[in-house]
Amino acid sequence: MEKIMQYIWQYRLWSVGDMSVTVDGQPLTVIDPGRLNTDAGPDFFNAKVKIAGQTWVGNVEIHVRASDWFRHHHDADPAYDSVILHVVEKDDLEIHRRDGSVIPQVVMPFAANFSRLYDEFVNNPASRLACSSSLSELPPILVTSWIEALAFERINAKAERILDLVEQSAGDWEQACFVTLARTLGFGVNNDAFERLARSLPLQFLGKHSDSLLSIEALLFGQAGLLDQPSGENAYLERLKNEYAFLANKFQLRAPDIAIKMARMRPQNSPHRRLALLAQFCHGGFRLMSDMAAVTTVDEARNLFNVRLSGFWASHYNFNSPADSDLKILSRSSVDTVIINTVVPLSVAFFRFNGDYSRAERAIAMLDDIKPENNSVVELFVKAGLKCRDAFTSQALIQLRREYCDTHKCLYCRFGHQMLSQRAIRR
Repeated sequence: MEKIMQYIWQYRLWSVGDMSVTVDGQPLTVIDPGRLNTDAGPDFFNAKVKIAGQTWVGNVEIHVRASDWFRHHHDADPAYDSVILHVVEKDDLEIHRRDGSVIPQVVMPFAANFSRLYDEFVNNPASRLACSSSLSELPPILVTSWIEALAFERINAKAERILDLVEQSAGDWEQACFVTLARTLGFGVNNDAFERLARSLPLQFLGKHSDSLLSIEALLFGQAGLLDQPSGENAYLERLKNEYAFLANKFQLRAPDIAIKMARMRPQNSPHRRLALLAQFCHGGFRLMSDMAAVTTVDEARNLFNVRLSGFWASHYNFNSPADSDLKILSRSSVDTVIINTVVPLSVAFFRFNGDYSRAERAIAMLDDIKPENNSVVELFVKAGLKCRDAFTSQALIQLRREYCDTHKCLYCRFGHQMLSQRAIRR
């Protein structure tokens, strides 16, 4: 409830006439509600109010009951001596500072159905959108501005994550690219597992044997824990096992504790083939980051991943199942997923790091030329009435769902704010 009250105070969502008199009958004017404090101390800093003609500048504390002041032990905390106004829902006690002076208090009224609507929003089942019935009624300019902000929020978060990888890799952009690509090739189900695998294999190790596709495949499959099965009559699998045993000893490698998932997966999407593709990029030396830096269009980016597997994996789904030798390793939609999650964020991070902001913007613009992702999150919003014409928008919707809907941050979502603020005023 306090969070709701903080929200109402922050955005001044009360009716004209409410909040105009303190509990002891003094005229009150809220000039500035102050800045929300997310750390220890009073709820709002640097507020400005006028009480009985006297202007006060200081902090504001908000409680459901006035007596919560003592339950939270503010009466003994010097940080609360600067409170100039105590905002409450229930005035059940007069509050004093440590020096005995009375802290002005005001009751905050708000519509009864506001709290009920907020509860409906944050406690809705994960499979639905609580605000779905109202999304299509939002002002178009609000939708456009929030979608753009969400998309950049997601892109920036990915770019920051990549910059952290670069720092952890001592400035090696190719290593950061290798880890990012590996994570993307996990395609949701195996994202974390593939990333841990890539982190366990420095490119310098792979580079020492980049002339041997078998050695690279042995390192990847061995670190992934996919060689722990009987070879039978499979000569290729036996060669991988022997090669991995030699290389693991040479580089003092230990396979990370990961579990590659394979259930309910189409054969052509098997993790074996994804790892084989990663090996293909490492064969002859991994230089995808430099290749991506030269890309200027979506079609050029797609050409980077227009590859076919060679050797054993040109004709196998896994170690035991044969495959059509003409089968593409990545479909058009899968290639676009790689561009969305690898090419664009890496390019944005790289160009911004080097001060080339115009090329960073062009990298982001590639999302406008890619069809929206086809997943349950996008489908949920489209069914609710939001239009999704490109990957820029679908990335925004994924950000909205994961960072606001799933975490119940309706108060911080512009859509939620629009809907809730209209219900906050007491009627």
